[in-house]
Amino acid sequence: MQKGNIGVTTENIFPVIKKFLYSDHEIFIREIVSNAVDATQKLKTLAGKGDYDGELGDLKVEVSFDKEAGTITVSDRGIGMTAEEIEKYINQIAFSGANDFLDKYKDDANAIIGHFGLGFYSSFMVSKRVDIITKSYKDDAPAQKWSCDGSPEFTLEETTKETRGTDIVMHIDDDCTEFLDKNKLEGLLKKYCHFLPVPVVFGKKQEWKDGKMQDTEEDNQINDTTPLWTRKPSELKDEDYKEFYRKLYPMADEPLFWIHLNVDFPFHLTGVLYFPKIKSNIELQRNKIQLYCNQVFVTDQVEGIVPDFLTLLHGVIDSPDIPLNVSRSYLQSDANVKKISGYITKKVSDRLSSIFKTDRKDFEQKWDDIKIFINYGMLTEDDFYEKAKAFALLKDTEGKYFTFDEYQTLIKDNQTNKDGQLVYLYANDAEAEYSYIDAAKQKGYSVLLMDGQLDVPVMQMLERKLEKSTFTRVDADVIDRLIVKEDVTREVLAADRAANLAQLFESQLPKTDKVTYHVETQAMGEEAMPVIITQSEYMRRMKDMARIQPGMNFYGDMPDMYTLVLNTDNRLVRSVLDSGEEATAEQLKPIEAELRGLRARQAVLRQEQDKKKADEITEDEKADLKQCGDDIQAEEQKKKDVLAGFAEGNERIHQLIDLALLQNGLLKGEALTRFVKRSVELLAE
Repeated sequence: MQKGNIGVTTENIFPVIKKFLYSDHEIFIREIVSNAVDATQKLKTLAGKGDYDGELGDLKVEVSFDKEAGTITVSDRGIGMTAEEIEKYINQIAFSGANDFLDKYKDDANAIIGHFGLGFYSSFMVSKRVDIITKSYKDDAPAQKWSCDGSPEFTLEETTKETRGTDIVMHIDDDCTEFLDKNKLEGLLKKYCHFLPVPVVFGKKQEWKDGKMQDTEEDNQINDTTPLWTRKPSELKDEDYKEFYRKLYPMADEPLFWIHLNVDFPFHLTGVLYFPKIKSNIELQRNKIQLYCNQVFVTDQVEGIVPDFLTLLHGVIDSPDIPLNVSRSYLQSDANVKKISGYITKKVSDRLSSIFKTDRKDFEQKWDDIKIFINYGMLTEDDFYEKAKAFALLKDTEGKYFTFDEYQTLIKDNQTNKDGQLVYLYANDAEAEYSYIDAAKQKGYSVLLMDGQLDVPVMQMLERKLEKSTFTRVDADVIDRLIVKEDVTREVLAADRAANLAQLFESQLPKTDKVTYHVETQAMGEEAMPVIITQSEYMRRMKDMARIQPGMNFYGDMPDMYTLVLNTDNRLVRSVLDSGEEATAEQLKPIEAELRGLRARQAVLRQEQDKKKADEITEDEKADLKQCGDDIQAEEQKKKDVLAGFAEGNERIHQLIDLALLQNGLLKGEALTRFVKRSVELLAE
């Protein structure tokens, strides 16, 4: 028996392996089974080159466990190892047998998985002792048994083994016994080894017999050795792609379409990416793309390999140019990874463009499902925007679809304002904003439906990208001010009467947390609505952005700001003003007279103080001016109270305000009940 120390530079590398080398202990099964597949593939390569003329036999990899003995065993009938090879590849950590083999058979060994020398040692993450029982394919080489208990010391001795190949026997540590559970182990094998190119067997298939599940004679093969992405697209039908998708995502709806990736230069990459059908934004999930390296599962954390916006897709990517163990910093700096990311972006944009050009009707039918991907891509990748702007669509409130160029042509004649800006009108909810949409259509305007999760940032992007263009929600202002084409002169209400009118309505507006109202008066024509509520485009957008973009909470906490616009041309509004002024005339007369006197006095005091330097104004003079201001405020409050007293008892004012609130979904609860009751009473008169 040979004894010795493993050739490592540290006193004991095993604690390092167990804690730091791999981020997740469960991948030990991937590494050990992958090594077994490696050994099998090596034997196939040797036989293909004529360097081995023996019987290949059944080349499956078998995984078994013994709960009582506390062991997991991975067995192959591959190339095996001699004592010298064990010394080189096992005892000298970081010398990879796969790398040496690749050097010799680089033209024929594309299926070799291992690109590094530490894979075997992942077994010590879960084992207190590991045995290797191996017999080389070389006829004159005796079988060997290697054992190590997790210290640098090992034993190596000749043993007996009937068949060619290697058994890795892992004596599972006391703190890792969960891996001795059949369901747990089978789940890990399906996760990491589902598509390995050599059959991997885990026990026997079972069937229900005599009231219980019993083993059959048939092997329980857990993997598909020729997954769809390894086959040529010309050999595949649509149903093949759909069936593979169902295998990957059993609970998902049928995909919208897919993209088959296949490139040999300047890097190797195969795979299939699917556009999933999204029922709602809530269902959007990342990490549905599985990354493989020569059919070995690596990760579903594909950020850095796949462009960020495409992490919303589903599917598989397989590339031998990405090692099995990668760090985020590696992915961000590796040239191959950047090339792969660029290639995937190009393939996706080419596929979308092809579908758009060959079957636009089908593309439009799928637009509502795929626009989240395309919009996200345009927002995050300038290169993708340049490609996507030809097939990205805008949808109007009538359900018609337009490319950016088509829509620009449609609206440029009628929706360009006096400053030469092209105004894109939009709505977020066609039903809730129906009256505003209808008013815009009466003007001959087109209104877009922008109800998607990313539509707010998309609009801001398009305002930057498209020349002299702006987006305005259809209820952001009264219709005549949405697209001002020329300066229109209308009869303007006298300032004092406009102020009285505004106060009548302002005094009766609801007092609600995080909602503020501002009242304006404007002549909008006799046929226009008497009262309209609008909301600032800027503030609404900032609040929408705050919901989806970190760092904008300031806007999210600000109150909703609405403007109540009173149409001074409308007979109902004029009637309210006339009756209000008539009813309050006697009460307001002395207040108005007092205000005129106070304002005259204030003007005189200010004029006198303006002639002096600040240090020349006496405290008494400052006090006089302040007192005059306080008196004006007191009289103005009296005036407001008089007008509010009239407004409180005026059903028409309440009805007009409530109608405007109702139109905007702002009338709720008790206020809505009062409105309904009042409406019935007014109808009964």
